[in-house]
Parts: sequence; C-alpha cells; structure tokens
Amino acid sequence: MISSYHSWIAAIRIARRDAWRSKGRSALVLAMIALPIVGVSAVDLTIRSSELSPEQRAVRVLGAADAKVRDPHMGTPIYQSPDAQSYAPVGGYDDYQPSAGGPDRAAAAPQLPAGSQSVKDSISYAKVRTRYGILDTELREVDPASPLVKGLWTLERGRLPQGSGEILATGAFLEESGYFLGSSVTPRESKTSYKIVGVYELPNALKSAQLLAPPGTLLAPLDRDLKAAGGTGVHPQDEYLVKVGGEGFTWNMVKETNAKQRLLVESRAVLLNPPADSEVPLYTEQPRDAWRPGAMIGTTELAIVSTIVGLAMLEICLLAGPAFAVGARRSRRQLGLVGANGGDRRHIRAIVLSGGLVIGAAAAVTGTALGIALTVGLRPVLEGTIGERFGHFDVRPLELLAIGLLAVLTGLLAAIVPAVNASRQTVLASLTGRRGVRRANRVLPVLGLIAIAGGAAIALFGSVSKMGATVVAGGSAIAELGVVALTPTLVGLFGRAGRWLPLSPRLALRDAVRNRGRTAPAVAAVLAAVAGTVAVATYQHSKEIQARHEYVASLPFGAGLIETNEFTAYRDVPAMRETLSKELPVAVRADVDRPVVGKPGCAPWGDSPDCGRAEIIIPKAQRCPLYGAENGPSSFTLAQRKELRNDWRCQEGRFGVQNSLVVADEKLLSVLAVEDPGAVAALKAGKAVSFKKQNVLADKVTVRLIMGRAEPAPGSAPDEPAPGQDKVFAAYQVPESVKGYGVELVLPPAAAKSAGIASVPFGSYFTLDGGASSEQRQRLAGALDKLGMDTNVRIEKGYEGGDSLVMLVLTVFAGLVTIGAAGIATGLAQADAEGDLKTLAAVGAPPRVRRTLSGFQCGVVALMGVVLGSAAGILPAVGLRLTERRAAADLVRNGIENGFSAASEAVPYVPISVPWTTLGGLLIVVPVGAALLAALVTRSSGALARREV
Repeated sequence: MISSYHSWIAAIRIARRDAWRSKGRSALVLAMIALPIVGVSAVDLTIRSSELSPEQRAVRVLGAADAKVRDPHMGTPIYQSPDAQSYAPVGGYDDYQPSAGGPDRAAAAPQLPAGSQSVKDSISYAKVRTRYGILDTELREVDPASPLVKGLWTLERGRLPQGSGEILATGAFLEESGYFLGSSVTPRESKTSYKIVGVYELPNALKSAQLLAPPGTLLAPLDRDLKAAGGTGVHPQDEYLVKVGGEGFTWNMVKETNAKQRLLVESRAVLLNPPADSEVPLYTEQPRDAWRPGAMIGTTELAIVSTIVGLAMLEICLLAGPAFAVGARRSRRQLGLVGANGGDRRHIRAIVLSGGLVIGAAAAVTGTALGIALTVGLRPVLEGTIGERFGHFDVRPLELLAIGLLAVLTGLLAAIVPAVNASRQTVLASLTGRRGVRRANRVLPVLGLIAIAGGAAIALFGSVSKMGATVVAGGSAIAELGVVALTPTLVGLFGRAGRWLPLSPRLALRDAVRNRGRTAPAVAAVLAAVAGTVAVATYQHSKEIQARHEYVASLPFGAGLIETNEFTAYRDVPAMRETLSKELPVAVRADVDRPVVGKPGCAPWGDSPDCGRAEIIIPKAQRCPLYGAENGPSSFTLAQRKELRNDWRCQEGRFGVQNSLVVADEKLLSVLAVEDPGAVAALKAGKAVSFKKQNVLADKVTVRLIMGRAEPAPGSAPDEPAPGQDKVFAAYQVPESVKGYGVELVLPPAAAKSAGIASVPFGSYFTLDGGASSEQRQRLAGALDKLGMDTNVRIEKGYEGGDSLVMLVLTVFAGLVTIGAAGIATGLAQADAEGDLKTLAAVGAPPRVRRTLSGFQCGVVALMGVVLGSAAGILPAVGLRLTERRAAADLVRNGIENGFSAASEAVPYVPISVPWTTLGGLLIVVPVGAALLAALVTRSSGALARREV
C-alpha cells in the first residue's frame, strides 16, 4: 500500500515536470478541458444567484406588508395553492359558471380585521407618446410614501411624487422612450401631461416599462378621457397590500378569505412556512402534480442534458487523447528509462495517467476560478439578460467541486488509451525511438458495426413507438459512438484514395493513415461536432419546408388590409384611409364598413344592453349534425362520425379576421383577386356575395340582428343562435375554389341600407402599385400615430421563413468547431512528425512542401470528419421527424374518432429533407478553409536536427 502511494507520488511529480516542460501542448489540453468548466461553473453560479430565497421573494412581492390580496374574478369560493400561483373554483370546473365572475365585475376590497392597514396597488396598460412614437407602457397607481411598499422597488435617483402632475418612471421606460429625468409624459388618449420626478427600478422586472403615480392622479383622468372619446375606459387590476400584525396572515385566514370573500391571498407567513400538502384543499381535491408548474417536465430534459454533457466529454476526450498520446511518444525515452530501471507496465500507465490528472486538476482550478471571475464581472449583464436582480451571490462549494471533478475525470478518461498504449511498448522500442509494428484492432470495428446497427434500430423503434424523442436521441447517440469506434477502420479505407493524389496530399493522407492513433480521435472529434450540427440543420430544414407547405395566406400576395379595433371612433376612419393613400403607392383601395346594431359607436360584440351584433345565420338544414346534437360528436357512432366528417356541411371556415360580415362594393372583389364575373355582377345588382356554402339556401342568406347579450333559449340545440330580428338578402354563392380570405359575406351598401342595417367604416382592403418599402411603412406608422388611432396594417408578403439565418449560424458554428479540431490535430501531427518534416528538408524538398503538407494534413482530417459526421448526423434528424409524423397521424386519427371535420382528416405533411446547401458548405468550404488556415500559420522552413545518439 505504501509502495503504491509512493509510486503515484513519483508519477505525479514526473507528469507535473513533463507538463511544465511542454508548456504549449499542456496549455492546449488545459484550455480544451477548462473551457466547458468555465461555462458550466458560470451557469451554476448564475442560476443559483438568480434563485430567490422565500424571504427575498416575499420582500420583492409583498414589500413590508403581511399579504397581497386580489380578486381573481371567479365569482365563487376558491381553493388556492400556498404560493397563490394556482387556484380553482370550489367543486372544480364542471359546475362552474363563468358568467358569475369575469373581469367586468367590480374588484372587491378585502374585509380586514380591526386595526389592519392596507394600500391599494392598481396596474393597467396604455400607449404613451415618446420621442420616437408610441410605446406600450404599464401604468401603476399606489401611494409611494406608504411604509407597506418598501422593498417593492428601488428609487435610483430623483424624488417621490408630491403633486398630481408628478410621476416616477423605470429606467427601462426612459431607455425605450428616449425621455430623461424631468421630461413630460402624455398617454396617447389623455389630455394631461405628467412630469418625471424620479427614476426607480423593479428588481424582479428590470425590462418593464412602467410609470408610477399616486392614487387617483393617473388612471382616473385617463379613464375619463377614454370614455369622453367613445372608448370603454380603463380596466385596472387592483391588488391590496395588507398589514394585519401579530402572526401575520396565517393559512387559516387565507382559506377563510378564499371561501367567504372569494379573494386570492399571497401571504408572507405562508410563503415562509408553507402548510403540508394534506392541509391544502387544492391538492387534496386533485393531484398536486396537476397544479405544480413544470410538473410534466423532467425526464426528457434530464435525458437531453445528460446526452449533451456526455457528448461534450466525449469530444474533449477525443481531442485531448491525441495530445496525451503525442506527449507519451515525445517522452518515450523517459518512459523507457523507467522500465529499464525496474518499472513495470503499471508504473508507465501511472505516469501517463498522472499527466491527465495533473492537467485535469489544473483545468478544474483554472476553469472554476475563471467561471467565478466571469460571473462577478458580468453580473450586471447577466442580470439584465435574465431581467431581474440576483438575490445574492450564491457560491455553492460542493457543486463547484463536482464540476471541478468532472474536469479531472475528463483528463483521466482522455489519458486512458495513451497510457495503455505506452505501457505496451517494449523498453528497447522506447529507448531506440522505434514505434514497432502493431496489428489493427479487429474487435473495435465489430463493436462499432454492432453499435451502429443497434443504435439505428433503437432510434427507428423510438420513432414508431410511443416512447418518443428520448429513445430516438439515445439510439442516435449509440449509433454515433459506433461510428466513432469504426473511425480507425474508416480512416484506413480513406487511405486507399492516396494513389490518385499528388505528392503533398498523398503524404498527408498516408501520414494520417499510418498514425491512426492520432488521426482517428481527431476525426472522431470533428465527426461529433459536425453530426450534431447536421442533425439540427436537417431537422430545421425539414421544419422549414413543412411550415412553407402549411402556410396559409391571409390575403392575396401583395394585397393589404388596414383596420381599426372596435373601440376606435369610426369618425376617424376616413382620415386613416386618406393617410394610407398618401403614404403608400395604393393601386386599388376598397373601403369596407361593418354592420352596427344600436348606436353608431357600439362595438360589434354586443357589450351593453343598448348595443348588439349582426350574425350570419346558417339554415338549420345546412348546419353540421355533429355540433347540433345534444351531446355533440359523442352522440354518434364512430362509423357515423367518419361519414359525417366528409359532409360539406361540416367543413370549417377560416378564422382570425375581425369582421367576416362586411359592407362593400365590387372593389373588394378586385382586391381579393375574385375573378368570377358572376360575383361582380351580383354585387353590382344589389345581391349579397357569399364565400361560405353553408350560409346560402335557395339563393337567400339571413343576417340576424341580436341586441345586448341575448342568449339562446333554454333547451335549444347547442348550435342554435340567439333570438333577434332576421334580415333576408338575395345572395350569390361563389364557386368553392374562390377564396374569401376570412370574409364570409359581402353586403352591397344599397342592400344593407334598404334592409335597415346601419354600418360604420372600419378599414380598407388595398393593393399596391409595386411594394411598400420599410421607409414608407415607417412614415405611415408615424402619420397614423399623429391621428391618435389604434390601427393594424398588414400586407401579404407570402411565406417568410426565419430559418435561413439559423442555418447560416449552424454552418458557421460547425465550420469553426471543425477547423478548430482539425487545427489541433494538425498541430499534434506536426509535433509528432517533426522528424519526418526535417527529413524532407534534409533530402532537398522545396521549402513550400512543409507548408503544403501541413495544410493538407489539416484538410484531410477535416474532410474525413465532415464526411463521416454528415452521414452520422442525418439519423437523429430522420428519427425525430418520423416521431413527429407518427404523433401527427395519431392526432388526426383521434380527430376522426371524435368526429371532427374533414379538415383534420388530411394526411399530415411531415417531410424529411436534407439541407444540401449546408452540407455543401461543410464538405467543401470547411476542409478548404482549414487547409488554407493551417498552411498560412505554418513556417515553410525548419532547422535541421542532429541525430540522436
């Protein structure tokens, strides 16, 4: 035992001296191992520091109050979780009636025990005028001088508001708006300006653009101005900060408030000492996992993280292994002397393994120290990125120690194969410098083939089974390891192409094949980097093609729509239309109105008793039976549902448009690219034009005017509309091939007027003479902003995928990693083959041969790695796409069984497409770039060496 201890101490001393003597190689290996340690330790520190303790979270959420109380607008007693992040009505949602609550109900103030204190905290949203235009801003009203709000924010500079015209602003608001301390701010719909007298910071929301004012000075005036302009006013979210004293707001008080006052409570006492699950009714009524955020996340993410860490360690080992192998060969005389003086194979292995241990330990210390320093130095940047301040700088020694041990383990793993190879050499071969002749390993290729076949089978099985992406990823990783194991044999096969190459590339290829112990790990490292990139690129490219196929245009190509929301005053729409024609090259403009029921200013949703809505009534004979039955689709057998899903009555229309019933003339048909002459003639003749077959029966269409919030009669069919006044129009049904782009029915203005249906303007469809440049769009936005209108402008440009940039980044990343790995392999090759290069100089080879040979050595390694990595990377992408195809097919099958419409019956289009452009860049640009870079950094001449005696 003592002898082993002393032998390891001696081995570590020898390894430390050898590492110090070969500083360049040692620094290279140390950097490769330390780099991921820097990243992992920095991530660990960032995550731990950003996690708030219960005490810190309570201060940021509650300030100095004991609790925060708000109305969830359920209108019924509730159960809640201790952290108030989840809640549900008592008895569940089966018998819950949403109409009893809702945001329209006035927020209830809490009934507090005698002697309690409270302060109201109200938050709403509005558009605020800035130096650049309009900014969506959070407006907040609370007493900034109240002691209960201490800790909710930090006043950075300035002072607290003292008058009704003074407010505070967050630094994020100032940065986005272009304002500064002392500037005046005006909400767009308000007639009142406010002076910024202080700048504050929200520790939990650094990126939040917020304005804060004393109670009654900001939201109430804005509410009056909105209502005066015909809007619906401000609907703030009210919360109450409560101080009750004593033990605080206990869990029993929370449950009592849930039941009697129907309010949601976030309590400091409960946050610091949460009750047991058995005391939480929300958990006893339903399993806790159903209410725990992220409860369904875990196994898949753990498998992905484990795979990434494993592949990262594999790549480091593959790159560091050759470095240790070269170091062992450079020290073979020293190792031979150890053997000559009585050392056995285990001593040789211990010396080489100690090299991995020494460099791994140095990498652990260096990487951890750099990670801590990097996190401390970049703390403001990290806090700005995650959007919140750290609770404190949380250094956990055990976690950092585990990360450091990972570096030591990586160094040891990288040195295992070189240690075994060095111990197998005879003392004579080590002392004379002869490498001897080694037979190729015949077991490793067999294991590689088995791993490739088994991994591919597992991945394909995962793609067709319900086990999903985790099995696909595991099988792909096994197959990739099989390719890595097969790499030495594949490198030998590449060597057969040398007979057709010129001198320099032939020498480079022969050197790579002859030194497979150095070349194979480097090729495998390049392979691992490229395989991951090719897998992601193939998957993204396939998703891009699928998205392009599934894209549904909202308008004909080049057409546009400008519209207002339902709260904008209709009197401003003509000015909006004129601004559109002035700022954009409009070719055809079709002005459209919407029917209005009640007063002209009524919104189309019937939000008050004096207002209503207009609905297109589908004749009973043409309604889909699946939705008219008492129990919906479940009223039919599977065979009946399969038959009905192809019924034309059950075909769904398009959604996503604000108004499917419009009043317009034939210009609208021109903008919508309707070339049917019958539709144009019908609209000119005063007939309605329908784009939905179900709406028209016997050339007639019915529009029902429904007042207020009228509901269908009790006991009526599920698809029965609410009662109202019917207006019948002569209608023309366009052919099914003609698209309405969300418009279902077009009423001519004369027909709507004769039927007594009032209408108000809401927007215009248009086509452009050419296109709209970015400058024109910005000028239009600025002109519309001056009108003070809330508008939406969209122009159909066709499918615009965003994956091209992703593909470019992936290609560049793969190129950098590949060139780096190939460069490392080339440097090791030069160190290992220094004698061969000096021999070339001694026999009279031209100086450029050394540079050319180095370039081709790097290019050969890069090319072999890229070719093998491209082949290995396609498998996981294919497996994941097959998994998605199966999931999509299952979704369609379930839709058919539940009687959904024929739109869900379409065979899912889940293509598998190889990104040939990316592969071409990897196969051509990367090896050529690696070769040129290696040639440029290599000296063309070297000093001759004396013969060793």
